Amino acid sequence: MSRRKFIKKASLGAFASIIGSEIIFGSNMPIGYKPLALQEIDPFEMFDKNPEMTVLNSKPWNIEAKAHLLDHRVTPNKNMFIRNNGRIPEKININNWTLTIDGESVKKSKTYTLPQLKSKFKHYTYQLTLECGGNGRSEYNPPAKGNQWTIGAVSCANWTGVRLKDVLDDAGIKEDAVYIGYHAMDSHLSGDPKKEPISRGAPMYKALQEETLLAFAMNGEDIPLAHGFPVRLVAGGWPASVSGKWINRISIRNKEHDGTKMTGTAYRVPCKPVAPGEKVKDEDMCIIESMPVKSLLTYPKTGAMISEGKKLNIRGHAWAGELKVSKMEYSIDFGSTWKVCELEQPVNRLAWQHFNASIFFPKKGYYEVWAKATDSRGVAQPMLVPGWNPKGYLNNACHRIAIKVI
Repeated sequence: MSRRKFIKKASLGAFASIIGSEIIFGSNMPIGYKPLALQEIDPFEMFDKNPEMTVLNSKPWNIEAKAHLLDHRVTPNKNMFIRNNGRIPEKININNWTLTIDGESVKKSKTYTLPQLKSKFKHYTYQLTLECGGNGRSEYNPPAKGNQWTIGAVSCANWTGVRLKDVLDDAGIKEDAVYIGYHAMDSHLSGDPKKEPISRGAPMYKALQEETLLAFAMNGEDIPLAHGFPVRLVAGGWPASVSGKWINRISIRNKEHDGTKMTGTAYRVPCKPVAPGEKVKDEDMCIIESMPVKSLLTYPKTGAMISEGKKLNIRGHAWAGELKVSKMEYSIDFGSTWKVCELEQPVNRLAWQHFNASIFFPKKGYYEVWAKATDSRGVAQPMLVPGWNPKGYLNNACHRIAIKVI
């Protein structure tokens, strides 16, 4: 195949992936031509997102927020990041939707309709922090492959649903059950129906936690399609990839789940520290579970200017995976000294915590405000990017904003 034909075929495949269907007579399309369907796509309108958000990828769609867009105590849909691995499913008929519980370690395979799920089990609502494992990847050097997230792949919404543990108890799990694995309705970018874009899971102790939900509502409304309609798994405090969207099957495993994105280097970090750029064997990589302590300054927006002699009020959120944040501090002298912020308790376990402080600057000039959280075990955020890893996961370095006193 000539290089020209190869490029055209690759372009057609990419266009078809975004549009969601085959481009009939695509072979007749001129080289360099962009289909009208793509020329008209507005992801912010399509997903009801704030136009200030940043699109990192359209194949699949991955969109992140800026820090100031996350100032809400409860993240609204319009400012919530989107992380996808495959094509978003289309034309979901909730009347035909079912959830099947199966696998080696379920006593008997069982299927539930949405009305059955909603009527048979008690409903719970929790604020749950979801953060992409690669949030902050853009700061790693050498660069790590993947979407170059900065700080905006995190959210904390109100999720309503039924507890996964109640559904699993009803289905009946065997004593040898050690892991769950989810399966979903999204499709592989290649269009191959035999391939799953992602099929991750979690150990049974996480699956059986009080806050692990099969959610059907977000912030009091049906979950938006981009965030997992009609039902998604929500497992706060762990990489958001554990919280599978559009799920229609959960397998109870008698071994560590081995679905797509569960093996190799996917959502894994070196079990021991390695030098930047060093190659790491698959067997020396450990699965990411609880996310590390982290914080985010959401007000004011970086680049803010204030008049000399006035105090600056700052605020933001802090979270620590399965743990609580015990202390929140700020620095205006690049970490030489730190002062304590006022820190609120979480609304419920696995929700982020809000902090605020009032800062006085000694004179006119340029400053940076740095934020540092410490978890309940005494582990604090590092000032600089933490240990390098091949996929650029778990960057929890201190967030900072620029301020000018005039």
